[in-house]
Amino acid sequence: MLSVAALVLLGACDRGAERSGGAGGGKSITVMIAEYSKDHTKSFWQGLSDQYTKQAGVKVDLRIVDWNSIDQQVSTMIQNNQPPDVLNLNSFSSYAKDQLLYSADEVLSPKTRGDFIESFARGGEYQGKLYGFPILSSARAFFYNKALFARAGLAGPPKTWDEFVQAARKVQGLGSGVIGYALPLGPEEAQAEWAIWMWNNGGDWKSGDAWAINSDKNVQTLRFLADLANRHRVTQINPGKTNRTDGAFQLFKDGKVGMVMGFSPLATQLDAEKKVSYGVAEMPTAAGQAVTLGVEDYLMGFKKSGNQDAVKQFLDLYYQPENITQWITAEGFLPVTRSGLSQMSSNAKLKPYLDALPNARLAPTTDPAWDRVKLDVQQTIGLAVQPGGNPKQVLDQLQKNAVAAAGSR
Repeated sequence: MLSVAALVLLGACDRGAERSGGAGGGKSITVMIAEYSKDHTKSFWQGLSDQYTKQAGVKVDLRIVDWNSIDQQVSTMIQNNQPPDVLNLNSFSSYAKDQLLYSADEVLSPKTRGDFIESFARGGEYQGKLYGFPILSSARAFFYNKALFARAGLAGPPKTWDEFVQAARKVQGLGSGVIGYALPLGPEEAQAEWAIWMWNNGGDWKSGDAWAINSDKNVQTLRFLADLANRHRVTQINPGKTNRTDGAFQLFKDGKVGMVMGFSPLATQLDAEKKVSYGVAEMPTAAGQAVTLGVEDYLMGFKKSGNQDAVKQFLDLYYQPENITQWITAEGFLPVTRSGLSQMSSNAKLKPYLDALPNARLAPTTDPAWDRVKLDVQQTIGLAVQPGGNPKQVLDQLQKNAVAAAGSR
């Protein structure tokens, strides 16, 4: 059954047909893309949009939005009955549940649909239909600064949590502003950092179909992270408000941090800047087999009267092998299509991340409540690592909100 908000939105989309239409019959479409990098995102999508306009005769209102604010902006646009026609985001299922999205059968050619790596296509399904079209993938890895490790007398990266704490303390002990571990629990992507630590202590987001955010294992994990900041003092100042890209990653690229959880685009930047000698390893774990986070982001098309052909042409243009592979390669991500995998598998720089994929786990993006849970975690979990923060209280509230979000859907 559609929510009231969804019914209002669908009505508004019908009234907006004069703005967004099929190829040759409409004025423009709004395309909203998350900003992955300053160097590549805008230039690629602007070029693609210009190519699309020439081919389809439909203008593109292109909006590149930073990860810190895109979730909130999308929520506001939908509340105001003005969703984009095409959206790039790391969640989709709540929109699919409210019947706001086109399925793959409606806006992707069979050739495009057939090129997806099936495991990534499954991650974009809701009730057996594909609504979240894979746009790129990544797997996280553990980065360490080889020069700082050598100065601290460390032979290699830590494999256990106990070894990790000892390594962080030794690096922090070098002084001169050096930081043992950069912990980003700010709003940009706190849910990803949290998930890696959670999984490597045997916890999870859910137990079966039920949310389990405040499980004993998860409380133990969040206390461990709070101790890193406040008892061991091996993190940067105020990790609860530190974002990944302009905070933790930048500190590591500046050579000020011994360890950080990163991914292939960070390696691409480090290789280009040539300022830091770094190594890449598995995540330190307290639960036996190291687990990493696998991420796939999505493109989706919102249903609006008259825009189906325009959306289909835009998506099929992006998924042309030369276009999608060009962008994924430039950003340093991993492929989501068979053609892309064939072209990129020989890249030795990607081997650590491709090797990590078999032990990678995904966020529960197919659960319609995930959109709200993710945003809630991004905005509040950092409170637990502030001085005087209460990890159990924070997780109890997140659990309560997750249950409520699931019930309201």
